[in-house]
Amino acid sequence: MNDVLLQRREGAVLVLSNNNPAARNALSPAFYAALTEALAQAEADPTVGAIVLTGEGGHFCAGGDLRQLAKRRELPVEERRAKLEGLHDLIRTVRDCRKPVIAAVEGAAAGAGLSLALACDMLVAARNAVFSVAYVKVGLTPDGGATAFLAEFVSRQVLTELCLTGERISGERLHALGPVNRLAEPGEALTQALVLAAQVAAGPDLAMAHIKALCRSAYALPLDDQLEQEAQRMVQAQATEESREGIGAFLEKRPADFARLRQINATGADKQETQK
Repeated sequence: MNDVLLQRREGAVLVLSNNNPAARNALSPAFYAALTEALAQAEADPTVGAIVLTGEGGHFCAGGDLRQLAKRRELPVEERRAKLEGLHDLIRTVRDCRKPVIAAVEGAAAGAGLSLALACDMLVAARNAVFSVAYVKVGLTPDGGATAFLAEFVSRQVLTELCLTGERISGERLHALGPVNRLAEPGEALTQALVLAAQVAAGPDLAMAHIKALCRSAYALPLDDQLEQEAQRMVQAQATEESREGIGAFLEKRPADFARLRQINATGADKQETQK
C-alpha cells in the first residue's frame, strides 16, 4: 500500500483517502500515480461497485504544492507542460473510470483540489467545506479542468467572478449552485458518501458504466449524436445478464440481485487468473 493514498473496503465500496494531512492533502506526482493505479485495480475488480474519494486530517485537497510550482519557473516550457499533464491525466482517469466515483469533501477543496472533486461523478460536501478557484491570488491561471467543470452548472458571469476573485465559497453555496448531491453536517460527509456509494454499488455494473458515459457525453454532443449513443448502448444492454435479471426481477415483483452477478464475474475472473 502506498502511504500517500490509504485504501479500505466497506462492502462493495472502495474508500480511497488522500494522505498528506501536513500539507492539507496537497497533490503530488506520487499521489497521481497511486490514485491512477488504485482506480485501474478497482475497474478490474468485479467486487467493487463504487468508489469514494476523500482526504485525511479534515481536508479534501488544498490543490497543488506551491513550493513545487514555484520551482517550475526555472524549467523549460516543455518540461512545465509535461509536469502539468500529470495532473490532467489524473483528472481524465477519474472522469473516465468505469466505476462510479463519489467525492466526500470536508475542509478545503481548493485549486486542483476543486477540480479533482468536480471530476468525480457525484459530490457529498460538509456545509462548512470551503471551495475556491484560488489561482488568481498567486498569479496563476486555473488548470485541472476547473473552468470546464464549473461551466457545466454556472453562468459565464458567475464563472468569471469565481475565477477572478478566488472567492471562498461554502459547501452550502456550492450545493445551491448545483454540483453537490448531498449536503452533510460537519464531519459527516464521508458517512453520507458511503451511504450513497452503497446504494449505487448495488446496481448493475455494465449498465452503470454505460450510464456514466452517457451522462458525460450529454453535455458535449448534439441531440442526434446523443440519441445515437443511447441507441447503441441500449441495444448492447438488452442482451446482457444484467437486463435479464433486472427485467425478470421487476416482472416477478422482487428486488434485482445484481450482487450475485458481480460475484459470478469475480469467480470467473479468479479462475482465469489461476489458469494463467
